Amino acid sequence: MRTGDVADAASPAAPPPEQPAGRRSGARPRSAWRERLSRWDVRFSPYAYISPFFLLFLVVGMFPLVYTAVVSVYDWSLIGGKGDFVGLQNYRDVIDNPYFLKSAVNTVSIFVLSSGPQIVMALGLAGLLDTALRGATFWRMGVLLPFVVAPAAVAIIFGSLFGDRYGLINQALEWIGLSGVPWHTDRLASHLAIATMVNWRWTGYNALILLAAMQAVPRDLYDAAAIDGASKVRQFTSVTIPSIRPTVLFVVITSTIGGLQIFAEPRLFDTTLAQNGGSDRQFSTMTMLVYDFGWHLRDLGRAAATAWLLFLLIIVIAFVNYYASRRFGTIAGLRHRGRRR
Repeated sequence: MRTGDVADAASPAAPPPEQPAGRRSGARPRSAWRERLSRWDVRFSPYAYISPFFLLFLVVGMFPLVYTAVVSVYDWSLIGGKGDFVGLQNYRDVIDNPYFLKSAVNTVSIFVLSSGPQIVMALGLAGLLDTALRGATFWRMGVLLPFVVAPAAVAIIFGSLFGDRYGLINQALEWIGLSGVPWHTDRLASHLAIATMVNWRWTGYNALILLAAMQAVPRDLYDAAAIDGASKVRQFTSVTIPSIRPTVLFVVITSTIGGLQIFAEPRLFDTTLAQNGGSDRQFSTMTMLVYDFGWHLRDLGRAAATAWLLFLLIIVIAFVNYYASRRFGTIAGLRHRGRRR
C-alpha cells in the first residue's frame, strides 16, 4: 500500500460539493411564498365561502330596501313614474291616514295572538318529537305538512271552519246552545281566526327547527338530571330550554318578522269584494295597506313610506323580543343554579 493511500484512508470524509448559489437562494423564497399563501388561505377563505350569500343579499335584499327609501321621498306614481321630491311628506300623509293606526294595531294584535302561542306550542311539540316514538320520522314529517299546503287551500279550509252562518265552529256552538260568533265582522274574533290559521301553518315548521337543536343537546345532561331525581318536565324546563336558547331566540326573531308581515291569510280570509281587511278594515294589516296604496291608489311613494314604517316597527319589536327572551333566559338560568346550590 502506498503512503498516499494510507493518508487518504485516515483523513475524514470530504464535505459534499456546495450547491450552486442560485438554487440555495431560490429555495427559501419559494417556501416563504407558500407560507404566505397558506396564511392568506386561512385568513380570507372563510370570507370567500360566505360571500355568495352577501352578494345575493345585496341584490335581492339591500338594493330593494334602499330603493324603497328613495321612492318614499318622491311623488312617485305607478303610471306616471317619478315626480317631484317631497321629502317626508309621504310619511306624514300615511300617518295622518285614518286607516294607518287601525292597520298598525291590527298587525300587532294578530302578531301577539299568533307568535306567542306558536312558539310555546312549537316547543312542546318539539319536546314530544324528541322522545322515543315509534315511527319518529313519520311524525316529524307529518308536522311539516301544514307548511307545505298552499295559503289559498288554508283559507278555504279555515273559511269553512270560521264561516259566520254555516261554519263548523258556529254550528257546533249552536248545538250546545250557544250563539254563533261573527268571525268576519267582529274585530277580536277575526284576529283570533287569522291567528289560528297562522299557528296551524307555521307551528310544525318552527317545531322542526327547535327539534334539530334539541337533538344536539348532550344526553349526559339528561342522565345527570335523572340521577338527581328530575322528572321529564323538569328536565325539559331546566336542561332542554336553557341549552337551546340561541335557537329559541332565532325562532322568536323570525316569527316576529313573519308575523308582522302577514298578508296572505287576512286577505284570503276577507269575503268582501274590495278585500281590504273587512267591511270596516277590522282585520286589515300594514302589508295590506302597502298593497292598497301601491296598486289600488297607484301611489308608490306612500306605499314605500308605509313599507318603511313597517320595517321600523319590525326592528323595534324584534329588539324588544330579543331583549325579553335573553332576560327571561338569564333569570331562568340563575334560578336553576340557585336551586342546585
